[in-house]
Amino acid sequence: MPRQPSTSEDVPRSHNVNLQPLSFACPQCGSTDVVYSCQPSCCFNHVCSYCYTTFEPTTQWVGELKGEIGPLPPTDCDPNSPTASCARCGEIRLFTVSSGSYTGQILCVSCKALLTIDLQVG
Repeated sequence: MPRQPSTSEDVPRSHNVNLQPLSFACPQCGSTDVVYSCQPSCCFNHVCSYCYTTFEPTTQWVGELKGEIGPLPPTDCDPNSPTASCARCGEIRLFTVSSGSYTGQILCVSCKALLTIDLQVG
C-alpha cells in the first residue's frame, strides 16, 4: 500500500458528499468536448474535439474520505467519457466532488482516495 502523502487532509465525516461524473476541459483551448480515445489497459489518451489537442490525465493522492460515500451519480457507460486512474489503487471509478469544502477534487469510490488531476499535453 502506498504511503499517505504528508500534505494529506481527511474529509470530515459527511452523509451528503455529492458526486458528478468525471469531466475536464482541454488544457489547450478550454473546451469540455473531450473524448477518451483508448482503453485503460493501454493508456489514458484523450482528444479535444475542438482543437484536436491530445493529453493524458494523471492523478495525485491528497487525502482520504472518512465515512460513507452515498449514492453514486448515474453513468452513461460511454467508453469515450473522460477517465483516469487512481494514484492510490489504479481503479478508474473516479468522480468529481460537487459539494462542500472539497468541491472540485476527485474521489475514487473504490478506495475513497481524494485526488487532484493534472492534464499532460502529449
